[in-house]
Amino acid sequence: MLLLLGLCLGLPLCAGSLEDARTRDDTSEQVGRRLPRQARLLQRLKTKPLMTDFSVKSTIISRYAFTAVSCRMLNRASEDQEIEFQMQMPAAAFITNFTVLIGDKVYQGEITGREKKNGDKVKEKRNKTSEDNGLSETLLLEILLARMEHLTLAWRMKKGTDMFRASVMIPSKDKAAFLLSYEELLQRRLGKYEHVISVRPQQLVGRLMVEVNILERSGIESLEVLPLQHSRQKDSGRREVDSGPPPSTVINQNDTFAKVTFKPSVVQQARIAQNGVLGDFIIRYDVNREQSIGDIQVLNGYFVHYFAPKDLPPLPKNVVFVLDSSASMVGTKLRQTKDALFRILHDLRPQDHFNIIGFSNRIKVWKDHLVSVTPDNVRDGKVYIHHMSPTGGTDINGALQRGIKLLNDYVAHNDIEDRSVSLIVFLTDGKPTVGETHTLKILNNTKEAARGQICIFTIGIGNDVDFMLLEKLSLENCGLTRRVLEEDDAGSQLIGFYDEIRTPLLSDIRVDYPPASVEHATRTVFRNYFNGSEIVTAGKLADSEAGRLHVEVTASNSKRFVLLKTDVPLEPQKAGRGGGAEGRNHVERLWSYLTLKELLSSWRHSGDEQEKQRLGQRARALALARGFLTPLTALHLRLQTHQLEDARGAAAALGPEPVVQSLRGAGGRPGPPLKKPYSPRIKVSRTSVDGDPHFVVDFPLSKLTVCFNIDGQPGDILRLVSDHADSGVTVNGELVGAPAPPSGHKKQRTYFRTITILVSKPERSYLEVTPSRVIWDGRDRLVLPCSQSAAVGGRELGVSVSANASVTVTIRNTLAFVILIHLYKKPAPYQRNHLGFYISNSEGLSGNCHGLLGQFLNQDASLTEEPTHPAFPKAGERSETFLKVKGHQVPVVWKQRKIYNGEEQVDCWFARNNAAKLIDGEYKDYLATHPFDSETSFGLGLTRGL
Repeated sequence: MLLLLGLCLGLPLCAGSLEDARTRDDTSEQVGRRLPRQARLLQRLKTKPLMTDFSVKSTIISRYAFTAVSCRMLNRASEDQEIEFQMQMPAAAFITNFTVLIGDKVYQGEITGREKKNGDKVKEKRNKTSEDNGLSETLLLEILLARMEHLTLAWRMKKGTDMFRASVMIPSKDKAAFLLSYEELLQRRLGKYEHVISVRPQQLVGRLMVEVNILERSGIESLEVLPLQHSRQKDSGRREVDSGPPPSTVINQNDTFAKVTFKPSVVQQARIAQNGVLGDFIIRYDVNREQSIGDIQVLNGYFVHYFAPKDLPPLPKNVVFVLDSSASMVGTKLRQTKDALFRILHDLRPQDHFNIIGFSNRIKVWKDHLVSVTPDNVRDGKVYIHHMSPTGGTDINGALQRGIKLLNDYVAHNDIEDRSVSLIVFLTDGKPTVGETHTLKILNNTKEAARGQICIFTIGIGNDVDFMLLEKLSLENCGLTRRVLEEDDAGSQLIGFYDEIRTPLLSDIRVDYPPASVEHATRTVFRNYFNGSEIVTAGKLADSEAGRLHVEVTASNSKRFVLLKTDVPLEPQKAGRGGGAEGRNHVERLWSYLTLKELLSSWRHSGDEQEKQRLGQRARALALARGFLTPLTALHLRLQTHQLEDARGAAAALGPEPVVQSLRGAGGRPGPPLKKPYSPRIKVSRTSVDGDPHFVVDFPLSKLTVCFNIDGQPGDILRLVSDHADSGVTVNGELVGAPAPPSGHKKQRTYFRTITILVSKPERSYLEVTPSRVIWDGRDRLVLPCSQSAAVGGRELGVSVSANASVTVTIRNTLAFVILIHLYKKPAPYQRNHLGFYISNSEGLSGNCHGLLGQFLNQDASLTEEPTHPAFPKAGERSETFLKVKGHQVPVVWKQRKIYNGEEQVDCWFARNNAAKLIDGEYKDYLATHPFDSETSFGLGLTRGL
């Protein structure tokens, strides 16, 4: 409101308002008082809060998505100002954390029970306006924070998404950061998984980035990035994509991993939308499916079963289209619905049967029985639809009863040899106003008449529809429901919805696991399976030591009964990444997600008060244990008691990079910061890799130093240290390319732009170091800029940053790595800001350690000389020097090499030809598929994350 008022006062039109004030006998003194106020409002408009950073990172592991949103804002005004953060999330997602940073204060989110606590000044109220508009309940939490800072959180359902809003009062010239994380299981529709990220910062942003990492063990079959969409409702699923991904989108992909980055400049953002509302960034993909019984993944005592068979003959369907033709459907809504139905009738198969009902206060049935799909019947059905006219009220109960009776009569009075599927597609834009209007009676009448044999699929149009009723009708009768808002295209939504159910392949599906082997399995019985969808079941293993899991799937397909069964081996499997969302047991999270969804659904729709209370207690306990925000839990923000002073971790995070809050329950939590930042003086061993890259290996027992080069390609990820199975440590380095110097003999140079350290013991953590920042992903996610000295962590894992010089990582006091930061003020074309990796203490690495550097840490070496022609030695003939290490004999030459950022020069014995014969295997054996990859042992191939 303030912004709109400021806009008005800043326009010439507002001068008329001052003239009107004079005509109302306002004195010149009153007008004079208004002019400064107008100027103040105009000044506030000119200095509105500036969003300096908006970034979203999603990691999808086997269809389960972890998403973290970070937004930084600056109050440029000379007075305190309210700043708002908002984010649209998928309606199916659960919020797992929200954190606010104001200046140097950190307000950490915590998921708690809904009971009010005496320590919090919390006031809950409903947003009546939202209810009147047909939106679901809005929960507002107004929390008075320290020093009278005011924060408001609002969470509301709109357009099939959750709109999360938060606003804070920020002091003049101060900064704030909003950190939001949520999780969801991607649904398969029309043969694709769709991941949607809302990019609507409401203004042009200096640094805007969306990053999506997809890890699919079964392999990625197809992947596409759609153009930005302003309304996700308008894409029916049939639309041909006539343009490519948004500008600045980069896609890197191999068989099991894909990374998609969207990083538009301010100019590119302005070309898309001057107001900063870019739209939805959408990725669609599918995975390989080879087993008919589906993909079954087992991880640390939990399993998930994805069942999506293909290449089956479709089942015949008996379908009744029940369409609202009441007076409120007049105009565009009814016209769009009719056009959509014309197309749908043409899509019916010859073996299908159908009928049409139009309802208002009267029920108008096209035929008194279902008819077969023939050209004449399709033509007559279109004529009937064409002549529908809107009038009267809305008799929802009567229309459903008539549709169910038509289907029951058809099945009962026809000798249907083939198995078939009976469906009702029900569309309305209102609430029941005629006939039976009591919601509970409508639900009971429908369920009793359908008897579990008829699935009801509902579409609610507009803001006046009783969407809760439609949702319950579908939920209780094996169907789905969709909502279409007033401004959206109802016709395209109806077509897209029908496309999801147009091809039933199986009916009466049952998934069975031995009761002695599995406990707490999610839903295992499904009425129908439609082509392009997916059935997902998850559970907890009762005996994780068992060798195999027996799985059976039974279903009906046309004239035959389907039985599929298999035994799944239960070998121990490791989680994917070494920390953060990606290193956690995603299967356990997925099981929790599905179980909680089912408990909440049963809780909402239970009519028995005791049963409702029992379901609510179970759902709340699970939500609290897993950190999910639900209607039964609450999000409380608490001021962190430890303030960051010398290291100033949170304050530094509001500089070049924000502190990004990760998901709970992963790796170790960073401890309180150390009081003194790390000293830039480096005293480490020579074993390292730096520069182009040049490797140096120190053998202290024999007092030998060996060096070699690796000529990789830009984008290659090299395994430097691999001890995942024993000490739980892996170090990878990613290369970036640059042209070679004009006088050089090489075609290109390569440097390390990223060093990734994965730690899996005792808890999972992941560190990613670049020349500009350090990302720590553990129980929490912390981002430290390399431009400021800081130190965080504790005994198990510590990180020290010496500003623009180095990063030191210590692990359990037995391991230490130092990463040098090489920065150029005015880099030449062949120079890149890059990193050097040095091993300071390797005591904690096992004897099985491997990698380009790790394989030499527990070895010794010696030198020997042999004549160039050993068969015919001659006096004074030149001999050749060989290095003996690990049973290899490698020709070497003497060389000098600079290390420690060029501060020291060492003599070393150089192995040529990409260290051929010196390293085990070949260069390609040390390539990882992505920075988070870890391997079990050399020679067995790489473990591709998951």
